[in-house]
Amino acid sequence: MSDESVRRQVMTRGHREQVPRRMVPLAEEEALRLVGSVPFGRVVFTHHALPAVRPVNHAVLDGCVVFCTPEGAAIASTVTDAPGAVTAYQVDAIDPHTRLGWSVVVTGYARMVTDPVAVARHRALLSPWVEGAMDHIVRISPEMVTGFRLVPRD
Repeated sequence: MSDESVRRQVMTRGHREQVPRRMVPLAEEEALRLVGSVPFGRVVFTHHALPAVRPVNHAVLDGCVVFCTPEGAAIASTVTDAPGAVTAYQVDAIDPHTRLGWSVVVTGYARMVTDPVAVARHRALLSPWVEGAMDHIVRISPEMVTGFRLVPRD
């Protein structure tokens, strides 16, 4: 199928009648609050010198994004091999029909949580959504939090 036929198909589905939108930057506090308001996002990290992305469920605790991962998972190996690995965490809620909503990216350093008290506290907040043992807790300490809302143009 050619690019032009795909464009025509999209146009005939009513997408050309969309309300014009604008991007409104979010303050860091609001952006982190929004991250905590949804159950999952995507962690972005380097694996074998290439970018990798994995969906995970998460919690926001003390301003950090935390999630659990199984032994042997790519992100677990990355964080174990390079403690303090730079990662990004992307979360959004955008309506597919109106194309309105928000998007946030948290960029920072990922580390394994090893303190038993902290591990217990994090496990109480996280409910893994895949089968198997989730042996490790990863915490991303934000260095940069950016986000925006997509709103109708006035």
